[in-house]
Order: sequence, then C-alpha cells, then structure tokens
Amino acid sequence: MTEFDKLDTNGNGTIEPDEWNELAIYERKKEIEDADKRRDSQRAMAWFSLLGLLLYPFAVILASAAGLSQAAEIIGSMASIYFVSIAALVGAFFGFSSMESKSTSKNASMNMEAKK
Repeated sequence: MTEFDKLDTNGNGTIEPDEWNELAIYERKKEIEDADKRRDSQRAMAWFSLLGLLLYPFAVILASAAGLSQAAEIIGSMASIYFVSIAALVGAFFGFSSMESKSTSKNASMNMEAKK
C-alpha cells in the first residue's frame, strides 16, 4: 500500500479536501501529543534534579556516618560543581518554559487578531 492509497481513504483515485482535513487533524493531534510528552519529560527532569539537589547533602552525611571519610570528602568536594550544574539545568528549564509560554500566548493573540 502506497502513501497515496493511505491518504485516499474513499478509494476514488483522488485526495479530496475532507481527506486532507483528516490528515491535517491527525498531524495536529500528533504535534500536541509530542509537545505534551516533551513537557512531561522536561518536568520530570526538573523535579528529579531538584530532588537530587536536596538529597545531595544527605549523601555526605551518610558517607561520614558510615565511616567513609574519604568518600564524604570526595562527595563534598564535588558539591560546588554539582550545585551549579543542577541550578543551571533547572534555571534553563524554567527560562525556556517561560519563553515558550510567552511565544505561545503571543502567537495565539496574533491569530485571534488575524481572525477579526
């Protein structure tokens, strides 16, 4: 079955406007699903990063309590790099989310004005 046959759902040999509309609706649904999945994964990444940021000090405390002084020292020395990296990651997430929401709202308002 060729792509044309998939698009020509009524089998009349031409792609009618309603078939094009069905394809456009299908593509729009896929775009929405993909954007939703992307936002969900970004949100999960941000929460995981924040959780790691909060739990990192406990790793140092646990290593010290377990008598692993060298491990506690190594983990503690990595803290400055870790905290800056996670803060940059979370900051970038919130920054890009803010930029995207502003862009989306601006495009929506432009589309509403164009329809008037």
